[in-house]
Amino acid sequence: MRWLLLGLVGAAVFIYGRISGDVQLSLLSKGIPVIALLLWLRQAPAGTYRRWIGIGLLCSLLGDILLDWPQDLFVFGLGAFLLAHLAYLYAYCSDSRRLALPALLLALLAGATMFAVLASGGLGSLLIPVACYAMAICLMLWRALARLGQPGLQTRSAWLAVGGATLFMLSDSLIGIDRFVVSFDAAPYAIILTYWLGQWGIAASAFERTKTQQAIDTPARQRESPDGRRALG
Repeated sequence: MRWLLLGLVGAAVFIYGRISGDVQLSLLSKGIPVIALLLWLRQAPAGTYRRWIGIGLLCSLLGDILLDWPQDLFVFGLGAFLLAHLAYLYAYCSDSRRLALPALLLALLAGATMFAVLASGGLGSLLIPVACYAMAICLMLWRALARLGQPGLQTRSAWLAVGGATLFMLSDSLIGIDRFVVSFDAAPYAIILTYWLGQWGIAASAFERTKTQQAIDTPARQRESPDGRRALG
């Protein structure tokens, strides 16, 4: 709960800074929600999945700073978030390596739509970097979708990862639309809210990820039968 409160306070301060036009306050507070997620993630079961989700959050934190820096560091911020997507991709692959062809087709369709919309605004010299970025987030979404129905994985964890990946892709799409296609007043708030919710979903997917972990993490008193005796099995 304390990490949730820290993240909410940081989010509120950042949004206040944006509304009031305080650039320095926004820069100093933007990373607090992701820092709170990193601290919260330490409570998840250790392993490859948690490690790479943590690496993805660290890369995202760097991207947050670079995108809000007074100088135009958009390309470097794009690179940091590209590394974040690759880290999440690796985490998802550690849980499932199956092809999941329908998931692949759906992710490719989403990625192609995202790129087509951005390209319509004229990407210029950023055409290739944005294409690579779109491919990376497309693959990340595919592997998140591939975890659905994977034996041994909790349904809740799989759907949290899918929701997080989808919101992250939406946030990135809104950044591109606002920068390359058409700028709109609500863009900064829509971008950051979908981004934070997406990151929360991805981090939350590391908790009670497998059915074995759920059995271990369930308090003994919750596994007792109504008459007070422990349920067998």
